[in-house]
Amino acid sequence: DSWRWHAVERIAREVADLYRFQEIRTPVLEHSELFHRGVGETSDIVHKETFTFTDRGGESMTLRPEGTAGVVRAVGEHSLLYDGGKRLFYIGAMFRHEKPQRGRYRQFHQVGVEALGFAGPDVDAEVILMARSLWRDLGLAEVRLEINSLGQPEERRAHRAALVQHLEQHRE
Repeated sequence: DSWRWHAVERIAREVADLYRFQEIRTPVLEHSELFHRGVGETSDIVHKETFTFTDRGGESMTLRPEGTAGVVRAVGEHSLLYDGGKRLFYIGAMFRHEKPQRGRYRQFHQVGVEALGFAGPDVDAEVILMARSLWRDLGLAEVRLEINSLGQPEERRAHRAALVQHLEQHRE
C-alpha cells in the first residue's frame, strides 16, 4: 500500500505549499524531558503511552509520540523566529505504547502543522481552511469539523472553581 502513502503525502505537501507552509523534519528520538515539559508531566501520553528508555549514557530518551514538541524545540533551539513567524508542516512516524487494536497502532503516521510567532486568531482560521482543503483534496466527504474553546483565563478559572465545588459536594 505504499502508493497510498505516497498519494496522501503528495497531496499534503501540495496543500502545505499552497498555504506557504514549509516542511520541517525533527528527530524520531528526543530527550524525554522535552515531552514531560511540552505535553505535560501528568498526561497519559507521558506516563502510559511513550516508548521511553535510558540510553548508554544514562539519559532518558523517548520515541516521539507527537510532532508539536519537537517542532517547538527546533524552532527555539535554532532561533527560527528571528525574522518573523513561521508556517511549518511535518509528516512522519509517531509512536505510542498502547494496546494495538483496530485503528490504533503503536507506530502511526501523522501530518501536522504549526504556525508559530503569529498573534491573533487569523492564523487559526487559516489552519482550519487548510485542513478543509486537505480533506477535500484527499476526497474525504464525510468529515465534520467541530470547534471548541477553553475560553479566556478568567473563564477557565471560574469554570474550574465551579467544577471543584460541584465535585466536593458529590465526593461520595
